[in-house]
Parts: sequence; structure tokens; C-alpha cells
Amino acid sequence: MNAPLTNPSPVFTGTSLKGLDFANRLSVAPMTRISASPRGVPGDRMLAYYTRYARGGFSLITTEGIYTDKAYSQTYKGQPGLTGREQADAWRRVTDAVHAAGGRIFAQLMHGGALSQHNPHRADTVGPSAVRPKGSQMAGYHGEGPYALPREITDVEITEAIDGFAGAARLAIEVAGFDGIEIHGANGYLLDQFFTDFSNRRTDRWGGDILQRFSLSLEVLNAVRAAIGPGVPLGLRLSQGKVNDFRHKWAEREQGAERVFAALAASPADFVHVTEFEAWQPAFEGGSASLVDIARRHAPALFLIANGSLHDPARAEQVMDAGADMIALGRGALVNPDWPRLVSGHSALRPFELPFLAPISDIKDSEIDI
Repeated sequence: MNAPLTNPSPVFTGTSLKGLDFANRLSVAPMTRISASPRGVPGDRMLAYYTRYARGGFSLITTEGIYTDKAYSQTYKGQPGLTGREQADAWRRVTDAVHAAGGRIFAQLMHGGALSQHNPHRADTVGPSAVRPKGSQMAGYHGEGPYALPREITDVEITEAIDGFAGAARLAIEVAGFDGIEIHGANGYLLDQFFTDFSNRRTDRWGGDILQRFSLSLEVLNAVRAAIGPGVPLGLRLSQGKVNDFRHKWAEREQGAERVFAALAASPADFVHVTEFEAWQPAFEGGSASLVDIARRHAPALFLIANGSLHDPARAEQVMDAGADMIALGRGALVNPDWPRLVSGHSALRPFELPFLAPISDIKDSEIDI
């Protein structure tokens, strides 16, 4: 565990999750960095990238989204996977290095669904329904033009996707040495496509009202829990906005959110990771409660991680006051992998600039050298 940093701010107090102790409340949010080999194997650059955050004082690091099968889950060129021993053994080098530097690391598992813009395993894409995703493929992740029109995923393929999450989670814990598992149910990827009314037009058990659309996420949590056992931290990431539909809001508003967080509280999840553009803002127009507020009220026993423009220490403290147990930093951590040490020592933070991720959002030598 990282040595405590001296600072009176609540973000520097210790906490624990399912027997894992953390020296502070600061974590690194999952960020897509597309720097694995063509076979989805993490290499030395990724090892250095993740380890620098542990050296910089972050107690928890969550990986970028890791694809879970050799069917439809891979989303991006250069994305890492957890589908076999070669990938898992390479991840073990990363987790060992993070642990040696005093940090904890969770694997985020994801399935791209209809947002897949590079998948060497399949020529087509699948989604809950045959609905073309909004927006365009992301150039920073080697994408170009509109998203493909997905084929409606079958029941058999849904079962295979669930099994993919479970198998990847088992590899993550038993071989790769991760400390916990985060299921990516946010930002427009497959589980979020099922959750979203626009993309899910199904009339079977996977479609309908907000809880029926949420049922695939719950099924994945159940399967992963069975695969990794009761003692490993397990959680779900949720968002309103998507990488291809930034301003999306849940149509059921706060009443729907209450039902979702209550269902999550009754699931095998130990934590929920909510992400918004600005985590302290009201979740819905005309309301006053943020998504953090709503999650805290309706899932009081869950460990709550909050993400969204919280690189300003005062904003991070504000969201902790609203009930967050841990703060996850994205772009602020990219340019300040030593954010905890800088803030603890009252040193200036480096500003984030968009060219930092241009032209492709892969890991740069300049990042590793920070």
C-alpha cells in the first residue's frame, strides 16, 4: 500500500473496500489508450504507463477497457484483451509492477457491441437492436466515417458474451493478479446499448422498461461473481453520456435512476463507479441532485467511486461531501500521474491540453517520462 501523504484534505484519508486497504481516496479512471500489440497483449509501454500512477501516489488504478472474447467484444485497434494465457501473463507483469510500487489495480472488462470500429475476429458488429449508433467513429482511435449498422444480437450470442465477461474475469484474478473487477456498463458500449432506450428496441426479456434494459448488466455481474468468488471486489461503471452521444440523459430521469441504483444495491456488486462530465452538477435538468447524490441515497451500502472533471481539489472534496468514497481522475491524471504527491505538497498541477492525445490517443514517450 502507498505510504500516507500528509495533507488535511479528506481525499488523503485512508479507506477500504472488501478487505483491500487504500492509503487515500484517489484513483485513476479507465482511459482507452490503444497501445497493446495486434494480439491484444500489453507490453513494456503499458507497464510503464500504469506503474507511474502508483509511483505518483494513486491508491487505485483501473485499466482501460479490456475486451473479453474473440467474437464481438473488441472495439479498437490496439486494445488489450483478456481472452487467453498470453494476454493474462502479460497483464501479470503490469499488476506485479503496480503492486511493487504500492498501488492496487482493477481490470475493467468491456464489450464494444455496435461501437466496435476495429475487430479482427468478426467482420460485422452486433447490438441489442439493428439501430445504427449516433455520431461517427472516433479518429483518435483509428476510426473513420459512420458506425456500421449492427445486427441484432441473438440469445445464444448474448449468453456467449456473458460467458466472455466471466471467463475474462477469472483470468484477471487467477492468472493476471488483478485486485478487483469493474464491469464497463457505461459510455455507450454493449451493456449501455442494452440499457439505453434509443438503441434497445427489443420486446423480449432484454428490452422494455429501464430495469428490463438493465437486466443484462445484472446478469453479467451475477456471472462474474460466480467466476471470481465472493471475496474479490466487483463493481459496475455507469454513465449518462456516451462517447458517441455526449449529451444523452436517461429518459426516466431521477425516478428511473433510483430504481437502477436500488437494483444494483441488491446485486452482487460491491461498488458503483458513476461518471458525468462534471460530477457535481445536477443529473437532470430542473433537478438539484447529482448522480452521486442519487447513488448515495439509493445504494447506501455500495462503495461509490465518482468521476467527472474532479482534478480541482476543491471539486473533489465537494463530491466527497456528497457521498463519494473515492475520486477517479481521468485527463487530470494523464498529465499529472503524480497528482496525489503534487496536491499533497501544494505544488502546481500541469494543465491538460488536447494535443496531448493527438493525433492518436495511444501512450506517448512524453507521458511515461513525466
